[in-house]
Amino acid sequence: MKNTFFITWVFLMLFTLTSAFMAGSNFQYVALAILGLAFLKFMAVAFYFMELKRANSFWQTSLVLFLLVFMTIILIV
Repeated sequence: MKNTFFITWVFLMLFTLTSAFMAGSNFQYVALAILGLAFLKFMAVAFYFMELKRANSFWQTSLVLFLLVFMTIILIV
């Protein structure tokens, strides 16, 4: 159990550093890539550190759908 938390934490740190380095680049789709990394970070925190993986499937599905709708709205605007 503690090993899973540590591995998740390491990936969160890697995603954060990757986002920081990508923010200064001239890559055409940098905003989309950073938003995708933010999505992965949010899911990791919600499912591993907030114990959403043990919650009812309704809440799991609701969170994922809300996040997808929210990110779609951000990309459209």
